[in-house]
Amino acid sequence: MRRVVLLVPLLIASAPVQAAIPDPVRAMIDAAIATGDAAKVAAVVEVAKTTNPADAEEIETLHASFRDTLTARAAKEKEQEVEAVRSAGLLDLWKGRAEIGGLRSTGNTDTLGLTGAVSLDRKGIAWQHKVTARADYQRSGGKISREKYFAAYEPRVDLNEDLFVFGLAQFDSDRFQGYSARYAVSGGLGATVLDTDSVDLSVKAGPTLRITRTTDGLEDTRLAGLVGLDFDWRITERLKLTQATNAVTETGGAALILIDSRSTTLNLLTGLEAKVSDRLSTRFSYAVDYASNPPAGKRTTDTISRFSLVYGF
Repeated sequence: MRRVVLLVPLLIASAPVQAAIPDPVRAMIDAAIATGDAAKVAAVVEVAKTTNPADAEEIETLHASFRDTLTARAAKEKEQEVEAVRSAGLLDLWKGRAEIGGLRSTGNTDTLGLTGAVSLDRKGIAWQHKVTARADYQRSGGKISREKYFAAYEPRVDLNEDLFVFGLAQFDSDRFQGYSARYAVSGGLGATVLDTDSVDLSVKAGPTLRITRTTDGLEDTRLAGLVGLDFDWRITERLKLTQATNAVTETGGAALILIDSRSTTLNLLTGLEAKVSDRLSTRFSYAVDYASNPPAGKRTTDTISRFSLVYGF
């Protein structure tokens, strides 16, 4: 019995003792965790485990605890965001952009002028609303040489991550292209083809009711088909424009085709945008308006090049 009692302290003394993480290493990990940067924490943890292999398990425990904290925080923020959207009023959650600049048009007119636009966007949990208005204008020699107006409202509801149902109401007027007013009401089904950090691509199609009033007083109402495409490509996160300015560059394109038994209308819009600050951007865009059967004496194709400043709000 006495021998057994004497062996107990010896066994305890010979058992391996797990050493605590050295204070400098723990301080380094705690400092990385304090930043909240997951990539930085992962890099520091990897170095700590390599230089302190005996403490790798405890270091990994710290890293796992940090990841769990981030996951819980993200889930809570998402829950709060969804609740904020659910409880938002009709006038809440709207984001917008105001644009003003110069333009050059070719086709039925060859002019330099002014352009201005306003766009609003409201995203809910499943619904999205887009409102767009644009005006191009020039007056020279006491006469108006360019006058084009456009407005559109597009509601959309997501069926799932890839499919959505949309509606679209449009108005445009361009006396120099031969029509005083053109209305189109559409609806149909759309699909998100690509949705990545750098590229977004969606397509849509559906029937359209189109009413056209020409400058000579005629009115034409027709049932047509609509095909649309929206494309955005964020080329790079940061682009050096000058030694003092960093910019985010985006190129975006949109195509809208209206087809009926008498004529086909095609609108193409492509733009390149450089973000100068959080709210201010510069934008160059090129638009092509094509009508296969224009009013008598008018050309089928107009192009508009715009350079403008864009303010986000």
